[in-house]
Amino acid sequence: MPAVSFQSVSKTYSSARGHFQALDRVSLDIEEGEFFGLLGPNGAGKTTLISILAGLSRASEGRVLVQGSDVQVDYADARRKLGVVPQELVFDPFFNVREALRIQSGYFGVKNNEAWIDELLEGLGLADKATNNMRQLSGGMKRRVLVAQALVHKPPIIVLDEPTAGVDVELRQTLWQFVAKLNKQGSTVLLTTHYLEEAEALCHRIAMLKQGRVVALNRTSELLKMASGNVLRFKIDGELPQALAGVARVTGRIVQLPAHNAAEIEHYLATVRQAGVQAEDIEIRKADLEDVFLAVMAAEEKGKPLQVAI
Repeated sequence: MPAVSFQSVSKTYSSARGHFQALDRVSLDIEEGEFFGLLGPNGAGKTTLISILAGLSRASEGRVLVQGSDVQVDYADARRKLGVVPQELVFDPFFNVREALRIQSGYFGVKNNEAWIDELLEGLGLADKATNNMRQLSGGMKRRVLVAQALVHKPPIIVLDEPTAGVDVELRQTLWQFVAKLNKQGSTVLLTTHYLEEAEALCHRIAMLKQGRVVALNRTSELLKMASGNVLRFKIDGELPQALAGVARVTGRIVQLPAHNAAEIEHYLATVRQAGVQAEDIEIRKADLEDVFLAVMAAEEKGKPLQVAI
């Protein structure tokens, strides 16, 4: 039995302006003990899917099962098996950190779990903040408390919706060390993130969503095989020649171009030189998950989907 099963899940919002389909027959299973990544651009439907999983929203069609429990029919049982870390920083300003964790425990009928609370505080770098009021914490510390609250009842399935958005590098490292340890101990993890290097490093399998549909679903290692080529990376001051603009990824001064062989690399650099632009800090790197992600999204945009689903 899968840990989580999405079965032809659709979600349509209706308003005076018409209908908007946020999810279109999404079907995928997440296996027990898996570290699963859910990727997609803004508006792809990731948070909608997680809201349906958590029982915060109802699917227009389809079913979602959590270890066999239907999230609508058996809501309490399904919710007890989930630890959900939302995107938003939601907290009660009247309690300190330890009190917030005790109260969260009570929602699930969990008592006498001080040892586990202490382990959470230590593992997430909150031990010295245990008696601090939630209002006194920085945004990054509040994010750590949200993670601790999601884990306080020891759920078998952990759902992380953009958990490291806008937080510092130290928190990201602390969080992933702790969650990776829980995953090794048997916890199932579902992660959405815009940090694709995190997904590449952590996730066993990845699904990519676009406009509410699954456009890629495969093991991370298989997806990376699509990125077997190299990427030419350099910096420029000035405009990139029009001949390269259509295939380049440009971030500020940094230009990245897919490069399959030495002749292609020389062609790119020659084109830049002929345009009177100076290329600096030239390097060649292996293609990564971000390159795969962009290729999949671009192919969908052009109506020529890549064969990356299983």
